[in-house]
Amino acid sequence: MRPFPLMLFAAGFGTRMGALTANRPKPLVTVAGKPLIDHALDQAAAIGPRKTVVNVHYLGDQIERYLHGRNITIAWERDQILDTGGGLKSALPQLGQGPVILLNTDAVWSGENPLKQLIDAWDEDRMDALLLLLPAKDALGHKGPGDFLLADDGRIRRANGAVSPVYLGAQILRQEPVLRVKDDVFGLNRVWDDVIARERAFGLIHHGGWCDVGSPEGIKLAESMLANV
Repeated sequence: MRPFPLMLFAAGFGTRMGALTANRPKPLVTVAGKPLIDHALDQAAAIGPRKTVVNVHYLGDQIERYLHGRNITIAWERDQILDTGGGLKSALPQLGQGPVILLNTDAVWSGENPLKQLIDAWDEDRMDALLLLLPAKDALGHKGPGDFLLADDGRIRRANGAVSPVYLGAQILRQEPVLRVKDDVFGLNRVWDDVIARERAFGLIHHGGWCDVGSPEGIKLAESMLANV
């Protein structure tokens, strides 16, 4: 299995968590006895990433201390939060060359390893982006109809309100589309729109369960999902 660099997104404010993130960052909120960032790192351990980078901003000192002594690079966004695209762009020198695996730290997984699924399906000749998806009805904790329509050949396009699969916060992305954005602060939606227009954006359905843990209600849903695995 090809070793990819991995970036974990851990810089957000976690405002939907309310009091739980008043004095600690969301990646350190505990689900089933373990901080969310460790749930993400457990998924990463199965693929042996070439390098692991974690970006931090809000209460980032706590995350840095928690991860101290592990083979993990901290990418600080000290002056301002850069959003997902800007955070990735800023961290690219630390990640090294080649496509990058990206994983949000505010979800819990069951079933097949999501990162291994992405690696096994990655086709660099055809793809600039490969996003892991799940039908909206199966995406625990998610509200809304979905994000992307998935064609028979695996390509994705915007759902524009149609009931469709949900993006799960795990993907492989080439660096070139990120570097084409000249701004320093931007979301990955800008990058996705670019690669969708070039017909190089693909999706893959996750073989397992997933729960968004962006709110206190999500903690209970995730713990119930894990208890029933």
